[in-house]
Amino acid sequence: MKVEARMFLGVAVFLWLAAAFYGVWTGQPNSFSHGRVEWAGFLALILSGGLLFISGSFFWFVSRRIDARPEDRPDAEIAEGAGELGFFSPGSYWPVGLAGAGTVVGLGLAFFQMWLVIVGVALLLFTIGGLLFEYYIGGRKPLSH
Repeated sequence: MKVEARMFLGVAVFLWLAAAFYGVWTGQPNSFSHGRVEWAGFLALILSGGLLFISGSFFWFVSRRIDARPEDRPDAEIAEGAGELGFFSPGSYWPVGLAGAGTVVGLGLAFFQMWLVIVGVALLLFTIGGLLFEYYIGGRKPLSH
């Protein structure tokens, strides 16, 4: 987790430095900004750095509490990271449905159509349920002995 923490915290520091440079650059009178700071981009850089800082500090906090993974040790061999990483469904169509339902919710929010947001949330709950229970119902249900 230390690799992830360093990566997130490094990008957060970069965004904050970019925000400082951006604020100074747009605050100078020239033909583009007329001597006023462009607040939308300035605040977007600061807040994006803040979100990355939250994620990075969480990873740093977790990395202190767990044993070092092979990715975290400079003397680790590649073979130490081999093994099963988890189960990923090879033929599931539910993620496509999740993306579509999320798109419906996003469109409803973008155009401020509350009926579309409600329909999208209902579709989102349905597809989340389908994804969670994919291997417990229907043809993919495991055979009981």
